[in-house]
Amino acid sequence: MEFKHSPVLLNECIEGLNIKENGIYVDGTLGGAGHSSEIVKRLSPKGLLIGIDRDEEALKASKERLANYNNVKYVHGNHDDIIRILEENEIDSVDGILLDLGVSSYQLDERNRGFSYLGEAELDMRMDKTQRLTAKEVVNKYKEEDLANIIYEYGEERFSRKIASKICEERSKKEIQTTDELVKIIESVVPRNSKDGHPAKRTFQAIRIEVNNEIKPLYDTILNSIKVLNKNGRLCVITFHSLEDRAVKNAFVDACGKCTCPPGLPYCVCGAKSYGTIITKKPILPSEKELNENSRSKSAKLRIFERR
Repeated sequence: MEFKHSPVLLNECIEGLNIKENGIYVDGTLGGAGHSSEIVKRLSPKGLLIGIDRDEEALKASKERLANYNNVKYVHGNHDDIIRILEENEIDSVDGILLDLGVSSYQLDERNRGFSYLGEAELDMRMDKTQRLTAKEVVNKYKEEDLANIIYEYGEERFSRKIASKICEERSKKEIQTTDELVKIIESVVPRNSKDGHPAKRTFQAIRIEVNNEIKPLYDTILNSIKVLNKNGRLCVITFHSLEDRAVKNAFVDACGKCTCPPGLPYCVCGAKSYGTIITKKPILPSEKELNENSRSKSAKLRIFERR
């Protein structure tokens, strides 16, 4: 299957990065190079684009799409390790970083990856196929309480306890192996409501987040990304649900230098350090035109931070 992905908030990201033609830029979620193809167009041969992705299929597709550019470095890795990745490439700091969080359109549409609740596939959901933990292990091995908590916290699913209980009941009879089997279990306890979308949507999101550890490191990833920016360098982050957005927002606020001293002190003694400023006081949302043309942009939010 061709790696297709309509880049969300593309123009807003390119404008937000404020690209310098000889600069060094990182796309920490390279995907099909939708955003990166526009970044690299604006770089001179002296500029450099570093594309990071956990998905080897994404890297392969990006190499094909950007084959005409010699100033792109491809890294199979995780944006959570951005400091280590830059050190390994002997780079101290960069001029801009883009993080387009969540799952790609290709990963959702490629049914054998197990991300989608439509159709039937092995319970996988790994962005990086080299990692050990899969959705099958989460569904079949996690304790009922842990399953319920994950589905509630990461999926914001109000029927989380019923779903977890039913999963444990069914897996005691036989291992749950496919997405279709899991969907049927969820549908048996979650009433259909057109406003909420598919009954399995929230649970699949939650399991995917757990498998790929998408939330826990995110706050630190944002702070580390800010710290490796050059002066006036920009970090652009696109989120797709409230947990991601909250982590990004909190990291941005703390990176501004949040003084925790008691009121009334003549000067700051807590050692708060400011790394820069938030460019977007409110997140940038997709235009009406983009919402009509790309349904997957519906919940997208873009936040931008500038290093000072």
